[in-house]
Amino acid sequence: MMVSFISPEEFRDKLDRGEDLHLIDTRSKSDFEEWHIGGAINFPHAEGKKLEEGNLQELCDAEGIETNDQIITVCAKGITSASLAEELKDNGFSDVKTIEGGLRAWSGLYDRVPVATNNDDLIIIQLQRRAKGCLGYVVGSKRSGTAAAFDVSRYTKEFIDAATEKGLKITHVFDTHVHADHISGGRELADKLGVNYFLGSDVKDRAPDFNYVPVKSNQVIEVGELQIKAVHTPGHTTEMTSWLLGSEALISGDSLFVDSIGRTELEFEEDAERGAVLQYRSLLEKILSLPDRIKILPGHFSVSNSGESGGLTPGTPIFSTVGYLRKNNRALQMEKDEFVDYMFSNLPTKPPNYEDVIGINLGRRERGSEEEEIELELGPNRCAASEESMVDSSK
Repeated sequence: MMVSFISPEEFRDKLDRGEDLHLIDTRSKSDFEEWHIGGAINFPHAEGKKLEEGNLQELCDAEGIETNDQIITVCAKGITSASLAEELKDNGFSDVKTIEGGLRAWSGLYDRVPVATNNDDLIIIQLQRRAKGCLGYVVGSKRSGTAAAFDVSRYTKEFIDAATEKGLKITHVFDTHVHADHISGGRELADKLGVNYFLGSDVKDRAPDFNYVPVKSNQVIEVGELQIKAVHTPGHTTEMTSWLLGSEALISGDSLFVDSIGRTELEFEEDAERGAVLQYRSLLEKILSLPDRIKILPGHFSVSNSGESGGLTPGTPIFSTVGYLRKNNRALQMEKDEFVDYMFSNLPTKPPNYEDVIGINLGRRERGSEEEEIELELGPNRCAASEESMVDSSK
């Protein structure tokens, strides 16, 4: 019986519409527990394996699945899940589809979300990598038609298309820092477009092996009529630089998130207290010195192993303001000693393969094949200092 496939985009739209469906993940229990799509059911299955009636009945009884229910199957690549879909159809299930490309394709899915501004000329597009919780940006001017791209992933076409869709041409590419959870596409995009690639000047301390334009703290880069100011915010990394978009917003990278703050021990493992103190000063003395109205546009949002996004809604703008976080983020209300202790009290697991990813992003390791890079990046980001939200959303 022929298997019906559904694209990751079509599956996303079903989730967003709140359709009634059963998502069945056919990977092993250990792989499933490491990371899966929210709401998925784990039912390990091997390609070509015949379903045993007892096991199938047990699944249906446990999950309340009827033969006419909508069922979506998924695995790492879309192979074993297609095999299960075929078996389910052979057993009388009428509405069964498989996510084409599996979790590898899901991991590369993006939402392009406009962020409202108070400046009629300013366009901000937030690119949300839903499965990993990674956020990038295209920021441009309607009048000049020029744009800058920030924290570009290896899916560079998404950023080009986001700009083109708004009639913009990318003329500058920025990274907030050397990323540990995903492969940066910033240099690749800059080379492809023949434009400059900008990093905070303190990245020199990490000896990157590539060409870039170093930007000092408080230096202003003009992109058309837009002025972008470098705000050096070390802590997550040595070179961590937030980018202030005029009087509108701060692209805060992994310094400050909507619901947490960035962890510091990935780089500062041998001098953990120094990293925590740097982060404290960056947050309290630099970011909180900005006007309350400034929007905070983070580099990530939290995604749990179970695929939950902690009350945030992918597909809608993910941002906060300096004023709101000043009052509601508990980490920003701590004294220094308490803050330093907090930075090591509830650390999540480290990002998978983070040392390899950092090596690639510093230019010390060659980029791998598409297959290898997908494997390096699988799973959500692990860039926050805590698995728990530090923000009281009830206020």
